[in-house]
Amino acid sequence: MRNRPVRLGPRSVAALVLVSLVGLAGIGWPLFADAGSAVTDHAADAPWLFALILPLLIAVVVATIADCGLDAKAVAMLGVLAAVGAALRPLGAGTAGLEPMFFLMVLSGRVLGPGFGFVLGAVTMFASALLTGGVGPWMPTQMLAMGWFSMGAGLLPAAVRGLPERLMLAGYGFLAAFAYGTVTNLYGWVTVGGMAQAVSFAPGAPLGENLVRFLAYVLATSLGWDLGRAVLTVVLTLTVGGPLLRALRRATRRANFEAQVTFEGSEKGSAGEAPHRTHVTYEAK
Repeated sequence: MRNRPVRLGPRSVAALVLVSLVGLAGIGWPLFADAGSAVTDHAADAPWLFALILPLLIAVVVATIADCGLDAKAVAMLGVLAAVGAALRPLGAGTAGLEPMFFLMVLSGRVLGPGFGFVLGAVTMFASALLTGGVGPWMPTQMLAMGWFSMGAGLLPAAVRGLPERLMLAGYGFLAAFAYGTVTNLYGWVTVGGMAQAVSFAPGAPLGENLVRFLAYVLATSLGWDLGRAVLTVVLTLTVGGPLLRALRRATRRANFEAQVTFEGSEKGSAGEAPHRTHVTYEAK
């Protein structure tokens, strides 16, 4: 049995799909818009995207409560891990993409599940932006990308353990670090002007042409940064991932998130017999 504080039920899946579709539409819609369309003015839509994402993130949490319950212990673990992740981010900010928070998101999503991972990734990015003064039009995209990054780790095969598990997580972290950079670059690419024509966004151009320009933009501007993030995630996962995975799983078992409390009331005994005592039992789902 896998003990996870936030499991994916029907309502949770629906909320995650909805927030993901809204995010993808908000980030990538200019690629499909006409040159004269107002949506190509992508720099002005960040407040609206943020206004949509926050209620949908709350909806994810509410949906998980409706599906399986989100008790105080799960909220406490969410707060602790988000605080640790937010504190780790400034350690590598501005240094060749060395961001240690990514490996923590991978391991947390792996142990605690995709639903918890998505909420944790988005909340951690929000908290770290407040901590580092990184609040800006790019923040909604970063929140979504980090949520997807952490959620993906929770969707990996569950039966793998030991060294194969760490190798699997390291490989996922390597690829997902580039995917995170690609998603966040897409937002910046369509808003930054004054670049060389070969790498700049061309509103209304065919999708294939813009994708070629985008690939050139990524290779020219962020490949080294994404590579640093990916390599550090691999190194930390392989070196300290084992002890941290065991610590997270031990904490989850002790918290017993999915325990059900049942009460058996006292019953009156027959004549001459003492009434039965009330006692409490704990049952795992």
